[in-house]
Amino acid sequence: MFWATAGAVNAFVAVACGAFGAHALKRRLDDERLAVFETGARYHMYHALALIAVSWLVTTRGDAANTAGAFFLAGIVFFSGSLYALALSGVRKLGAITPIGGVCFLLGWGDLAWVAMSAGP
Repeated sequence: MFWATAGAVNAFVAVACGAFGAHALKRRLDDERLAVFETGARYHMYHALALIAVSWLVTTRGDAANTAGAFFLAGIVFFSGSLYALALSGVRKLGAITPIGGVCFLLGWGDLAWVAMSAGP
């Protein structure tokens, strides 16, 4: 149930961030920084849903999918978190953290595929 809860909480936060960006930040950020914030919110939601998929795989395929969940959660923190911070602060150096999150997302999807394929039909 941990991954389902983490997915639901992160989906909630992603929706809240998306609404915050669309309403509160629209007049405060330039178009480029607003697009960065929106990218963070979009990937945040995608991977919140991925956490729910991990929850399902853990119940059907076993604990092997936990690694994918950990990668997705780390990706949300590093990828989306750095984009939120970059957009809000304007500190471009924060963009150096974003690829770490992207790699975490890729590792999570790779692990999820491995677990789904290796467990048999």
